[in-house]
Amino acid sequence: MKAVIYGAGNIGRGFIGEIFFKSGYDLCFIDVANDIIDALNRDGRYPIRILAENESKDIWIQGLSAINGSNEEEAALAIASADIMATAVGVRALPLIAPIIAAGLKKRFAHNKGPLNIIICENLMNANKILEGLIKDHLSSKDKKSFNEHIGLVEASIGRMVPLQTVEMQDGNFLRVCVEPYVFLPVDKTAFKGEIPTITGLIPFENFDFYIKRKLFIHNMGHGICAYFGLLHGDIFIHESVRHSGILYIAQNAMMESAVALSAKYQMPLADLHHHIRDLLRRFSNMALGDTCARVAADPARKLGNSDRFIGALRFCVKENQATAFISAGCSAAIYHYLKENNIPQTCDNARKALIEVSGLNEADLFIMEKILQFHAMLAPLSQSGDFERNIDKIIEKIISTASII
Repeated sequence: MKAVIYGAGNIGRGFIGEIFFKSGYDLCFIDVANDIIDALNRDGRYPIRILAENESKDIWIQGLSAINGSNEEEAALAIASADIMATAVGVRALPLIAPIIAAGLKKRFAHNKGPLNIIICENLMNANKILEGLIKDHLSSKDKKSFNEHIGLVEASIGRMVPLQTVEMQDGNFLRVCVEPYVFLPVDKTAFKGEIPTITGLIPFENFDFYIKRKLFIHNMGHGICAYFGLLHGDIFIHESVRHSGILYIAQNAMMESAVALSAKYQMPLADLHHHIRDLLRRFSNMALGDTCARVAADPARKLGNSDRFIGALRFCVKENQATAFISAGCSAAIYHYLKENNIPQTCDNARKALIEVSGLNEADLFIMEKILQFHAMLAPLSQSGDFERNIDKIIEKIISTASII
């Protein structure tokens, strides 16, 4: 059996490659990073290091091949002959790989191959619909019909945390990927075409919209709050920020705000969501993983998008008539870093403009916007503070006090 993984980066190698390999598939990676492709073909294997709090172990993923994505014909042929496929390229790269996927599917249809399920491992709401549109732009009417009948675009919720790989983590082999022990992959059960394959860690769910929102509005949002407030606090690592009682309090309460809204919308037990939050915070505190605030906080413009982890969670909670104070506080920290990253003064007007331009908020979202701006006004003086560390602790206390009563 052959599994094609489009994307040989941290998630492709460090998560999807592992579960496909353990399930008996021969792996074929497609990527445009020449050094990784050359090394995979040269060695025919790579190591994954599982980092728990008090121990680590290496496992070897082997018997594999790799294709440079610039060789579109070879990549298309691999896709045409695949038994299962996954994408793990990052949201911005999906438009770049869609034409090659389409070319592979055309070859597949021409030879009357059976169904192909493509597991979409991207942090993106409605990733299946977006990728479907991108692929179909390159298909004829006849091929679109075959696509509808035989191709399953399966959304997945990527829960495993994979930090940026340092030279120390690579430990003499730049193909090594260090990861946390968590190895479960929830997927949309209803999206598969044909029989659902038996894959280690794969957990098919029917009500998958809930799991996508749980990942984005609890996991990603809470992770982001730890990162943005951690950076404000001068922390390097996520595990440092989680150990700050004030940051932990903001993150935990923001995650619970989303949990209450999710429970109300999907009639899921709140106790289960509370357990999920406790487990996430435990995983965030994994010192061995060495995950950095800078990595988790990267690309604040995308993370402040209208349906992404912060504004998306806010809008969802408002729609469900649930509290949003602590999520709003998290949004204010993300806005602070967006302005700082772009060398924009930390004023109320600039924060408001960012929420309109980056987050797509408008006059109808005045309630959401004003609450975020209220917290941003507490953070703004930090940009001119001479005693930064002492002031951020006081500001966090003020944010908690304010969020607890509004």
